Amino acid sequence: MRWHIAATSIINTTDMDEVYDLMILGAGAAGLTAGIYSSRAKLNTLILNEGVIGGQMVLTNEIANYPGVETTNGYSVANIMKKQAKDFGCTIKSNVKIKDYSLNGSVKTVELEDGRTFHSKSVILAPGGRPRQLNIPGEGTFKGSGISYCATCDGDFFTGKEVIVVGGGNSALEEAVTLTKFATKVTIVHQFDNFQAFEHAILEAKNHPKINIIMESELREFKGNEKLEKVIIEHLPTGSRTEMKIDGVFIFIGYLPNTESLKNVINLNNRNEIVVDADMKTNVPGVFAAGDCINKKYRQVTTAVADGTIAALSVSEFLRS
Repeated sequence: MRWHIAATSIINTTDMDEVYDLMILGAGAAGLTAGIYSSRAKLNTLILNEGVIGGQMVLTNEIANYPGVETTNGYSVANIMKKQAKDFGCTIKSNVKIKDYSLNGSVKTVELEDGRTFHSKSVILAPGGRPRQLNIPGEGTFKGSGISYCATCDGDFFTGKEVIVVGGGNSALEEAVTLTKFATKVTIVHQFDNFQAFEHAILEAKNHPKINIIMESELREFKGNEKLEKVIIEHLPTGSRTEMKIDGVFIFIGYLPNTESLKNVINLNNRNEIVVDADMKTNVPGVFAAGDCINKKYRQVTTAVADGTIAALSVSEFLRS
């Protein structure tokens, strides 16, 4: 039996327990990249992932702006990254549920709901994010029965039908164009009088013959019986409301960081994002963070990959020192 002395506690582990050099919590673009870099640097690395390998990346139907790759999709990128990490020696455990964290001290511990515990000398937090919801009447009722947050997953279900896309950023406009492959008509509903997207995405949406645009408006209610049939749309400047028949609604209004379980563990800002410095360090020594969960402005596959790279290199430096 061996004992690991931590700054705040004594951790008792049996001879069967293994203390990893690095534990990465999350297997999206940031977590997988960190796993590739750390395991290639010969750090004994474990990735624990609660959801699908690849995170939000696997929901992207087409990636056309990944440097060095003409066009691909998020699912393919995620599978290649997973293979790279494993080939370099990274251990990946998916579909786990984390019960508790103990991140202070020289040895970090993560306990799963099934009773297993894992220990490491350092941690990279990469839990990613999830789609933001409108939180209006009917959303919970028709989620999966007309309401979707993923064009890649559900676009085919709306072949030959009419759909609404809610949002005005890059994701909303790009997914609206993607949905035209299936739907006969796509209506974009956006709350502001201008889009918050790159110019090429705006022009592509505006010039597409299947896309209609409603600005300065918000959805107020989803209505239907067994499935979604209608929505109530409010024109914000006038307050007037109209009812629109629709087969489906796709919501792309941003993401929320998956950090609820970290509120008493790590420093978060007022948006519940993990606060990090330029080296992806958090306020806890030996704990780093990367990806959509951190305080930053842009959330792209490329920025998550960059975060994961920096975090892994910073961990290597931390362990050397």
